[in-house]
Amino acid sequence: MKKKSTQVAVEAPQGPLDEVKVIAEAMMEKKAKDVISLDLRNIGTSISDYFVICNADSTTQVVAISDYVEEMMEARCGRPAVRKQGRENAFWIILDYSDIVVHIFKTDQRLFYRLEDLWADAVKTTYEDRD
Repeated sequence: MKKKSTQVAVEAPQGPLDEVKVIAEAMMEKKAKDVISLDLRNIGTSISDYFVICNADSTTQVVAISDYVEEMMEARCGRPAVRKQGRENAFWIILDYSDIVVHIFKTDQRLFYRLEDLWADAVKTTYEDRD
């Protein structure tokens, strides 16, 4: 008797919110801390639609998170980062996808810059690991 082969289709992200989720999941997979997204669309002075923010305790982990976010965005969404900054010191790496800007901080830098406070009017979503 032949077994039926079942394939599970992986849905491609359909828009920015799905891409934000891909980014947040990639961050959490690399054990990022305090993963949040800020919806900036209703803020008139915003430079993008979304920020996705996380932190890590070491520069090695900051780089690893950045690399994995880039890898997942290209693999699952077909989107390379338009611009990248901060890899040379890895205290604060920024990945710019035009409508989504990713901020990966070393923990002490995140506490110092407090982006969430600067953009307090934004709708905030907190992502938690499901372990």
